[in-house]
Amino acid sequence: MSTFESSIKQIPYKQESVYNMLSDLSNLERIKDKLPEDKIKDLQFDSDSISISSPMGAVKMRIINREAPKEIKFEAEDSPLPFNFWIQMLPVTESSSKLKLTLKADLNPFIKGMVKKPLQEAIEKIADVMAIIPYE
Repeated sequence: MSTFESSIKQIPYKQESVYNMLSDLSNLERIKDKLPEDKIKDLQFDSDSISISSPMGAVKMRIINREAPKEIKFEAEDSPLPFNFWIQMLPVTESSSKLKLTLKADLNPFIKGMVKKPLQEAIEKIADVMAIIPYE
């Protein structure tokens, strides 16, 4: 298994607000127009799944586990590579939190050499977007 992690992002909202927003993906509708189009392309979602276009093709993920208020786990449903993805949220103060993204994929050495850099960049871009979302 290959693991890719984002840097830890500081979020100026409390952990529960971040969790409540991200655990129901239909909440993305209210901030869809604020997302940078150069970072998120062809975004589609419902309450439990999300799909985007990536350099490797279309990627669709479905929420498979919610552990309020600290973790949301996803599994790839439609993707060129099988993977699991999760969002971890921890409180920092009563009004702020931090967030980290982790992606685990079963990659052979040849594929890993080709996708390591794009996957790391993608997970960091997603974390950057999550850091600027208004959660309340």
